[in-house]
Amino acid sequence: MSTPRPAAEEGWTGPVAGLARLVDGLRRDLDPLTGLPERVEEVASLVAGLAEALAASTARRQAGPAPSWLLAPTDPCKVGDLLDALAGWMSAVYLRYPEAAACLPDCWSWHPDVVEELLWLMYAWSAAYQGPAASVGLAGDWHDRQRPGVVRRIRQSAGSCSRENHQTRPNRPPLPTGGAPVPGAHELDVVARWWAIGRDDPAPEPTDPEP
Repeated sequence: MSTPRPAAEEGWTGPVAGLARLVDGLRRDLDPLTGLPERVEEVASLVAGLAEALAASTARRQAGPAPSWLLAPTDPCKVGDLLDALAGWMSAVYLRYPEAAACLPDCWSWHPDVVEELLWLMYAWSAAYQGPAASVGLAGDWHDRQRPGVVRRIRQSAGSCSRENHQTRPNRPPLPTGGAPVPGAHELDVVARWWAIGRDDPAPEPTDPEP
């Protein structure tokens, strides 16, 4: 024969059981949220990374373009400033690389294509190391692709040149000046008219330039 429960205990049975059910329900509701703090941190890290990438992209778009030696202004002072800045950077950075120094002719400044190459390379270096979007990735690209490409092209176009090649000598043909003429320039109007109003028709035949 079981011992009867005290009246006070009988009175608590219902509320305690209800409380237990409530606690169990809350536990089941909260179980899926156990890993929520970690997931929140992951999302926050992702958002921060996206914000940095957006800021870098925006800064890169806002970075000014490199000046062009081939289209430099006609002001001697401004052109001189370009050369002075370039020479300083070459001494501090570019000529520290032995293969770059080995293939740079002493007449480099007489070669507009060489100056153009070095000028944009200097600005690419500045963007990689000092610009608002400077990054390890840009620096790596400068070392791995941009600088070796410029060195290779300078070696191919002017690596064997010298100051003597730019000096006039007796019985020597005049040295070339300016850029090469555009082939077929005398026919550009004909081609423009054909492409504008008759591009589906046979193209006009090329003609020899007038003597």
